[in-house]
Amino acid sequence: MNINIYFIIINIITFLVYGYDKYCAIKNKWRISEYHLLGLGLIGGGIGSLLGMLVFRHKTKKLLFKIAIPIFIIINIITYLCI
Repeated sequence: MNINIYFIIINIITFLVYGYDKYCAIKNKWRISEYHLLGLGLIGGGIGSLLGMLVFRHKTKKLLFKIAIPIFIIINIITYLCI
Protein backbone atom coordinates (compact mmCIF):
# COMPACT_ATOMS: atom_id res chain seq x y z
CA MET A 1 0.00 0.00 0.00
CA ASN A 2 1.23 3.46 -0.81
CA ILE A 3 2.39 5.28 2.34
CA ASN A 4 0.40 8.39 1.37
CA ILE A 5 -2.81 6.39 1.19
CA TYR A 6 -2.05 4.76 4.55
CA PHE A 7 -1.59 8.10 6.31
CA ILE A 8 -4.72 9.55 4.73
CA ILE A 9 -6.86 6.54 5.68
CA ILE A 10 -5.52 6.20 9.25
CA ASN A 11 -6.10 9.90 9.91
CA ILE A 12 -9.66 9.80 8.57
CA ILE A 13 -10.40 6.71 10.66
CA THR A 14 -8.86 8.29 13.76
CA PHE A 15 -10.85 11.49 13.29
CA LEU A 16 -14.08 9.52 12.92
CA VAL A 17 -13.30 7.37 15.97
CA TYR A 18 -12.84 10.51 18.09
CA GLY A 19 -16.19 11.77 16.84
CA TYR A 20 -17.86 8.47 17.59
CA ASP A 21 -16.37 8.35 21.09
CA LYS A 22 -17.61 11.89 21.77
CA TYR A 23 -21.08 10.86 20.58
CA CYS A 24 -20.96 7.85 22.92
CA ALA A 25 -19.86 10.09 25.80
CA ILE A 26 -22.83 12.39 25.26
CA LYS A 27 -25.29 9.47 25.00
CA ASN A 28 -23.76 7.57 27.98
CA LYS A 29 -22.98 4.58 25.78
CA TRP A 30 -20.03 2.19 25.66
CA ARG A 31 -16.81 4.14 25.11
CA ILE A 32 -13.57 3.57 23.27
CA SER A 33 -10.65 3.29 25.68
CA GLU A 34 -8.10 6.08 25.92
CA TYR A 35 -5.46 3.44 25.19
CA HIS A 36 -7.01 2.78 21.78
CA LEU A 37 -7.52 6.48 21.01
CA LEU A 38 -3.86 7.17 21.77
CA GLY A 39 -2.80 4.06 19.85
CA LEU A 40 -4.47 5.35 16.71
CA GLY A 41 -2.52 8.57 17.05
CA LEU A 42 0.73 6.71 17.47
CA ILE A 43 0.34 4.44 14.43
CA GLY A 44 -0.07 7.37 12.06
CA GLY A 45 -3.27 9.12 13.06
CA GLY A 46 -1.73 12.02 14.97
CA ILE A 47 -3.27 14.71 12.80
CA GLY A 48 -6.64 12.95 12.87
CA SER A 49 -6.39 12.83 16.67
CA LEU A 50 -5.64 16.53 16.92
CA LEU A 51 -8.44 17.44 14.54
CA GLY A 52 -10.83 15.14 16.40
CA MET A 53 -9.91 16.78 19.68
CA LEU A 54 -10.46 20.26 18.28
CA VAL A 55 -13.54 19.69 16.12
CA PHE A 56 -15.42 17.51 18.62
CA ARG A 57 -13.91 19.18 21.72
CA HIS A 58 -13.03 15.73 22.97
CA LYS A 59 -10.24 14.86 25.43
CA THR A 60 -9.02 18.48 25.32
CA LYS A 61 -8.78 18.71 29.12
CA LYS A 62 -6.78 15.50 29.51
CA LEU A 63 -3.12 16.30 30.12
CA LEU A 64 -2.01 12.98 28.64
CA PHE A 65 -3.69 13.83 25.33
CA LYS A 66 -2.34 17.40 25.34
CA ILE A 67 1.19 16.05 25.65
CA ALA A 68 1.01 12.78 23.70
CA ILE A 69 -0.79 13.92 20.53
CA PRO A 70 1.77 16.60 19.54
CA ILE A 71 4.55 14.07 20.21
CA PHE A 72 2.75 11.52 18.05
CA ILE A 73 2.42 14.06 15.24
CA ILE A 74 6.17 14.65 15.32
CA ILE A 75 6.80 10.88 15.33
CA ASN A 76 4.33 10.47 12.42
CA ILE A 77 6.09 13.19 10.39
CA ILE A 78 9.53 11.72 11.03
CA THR A 79 8.27 8.26 10.11
CA TYR A 80 6.66 9.59 6.94
CA LEU A 81 9.84 11.39 5.87
CA CYS A 82 12.05 8.38 6.57
CA ILE A 83 9.98 5.87 4.61
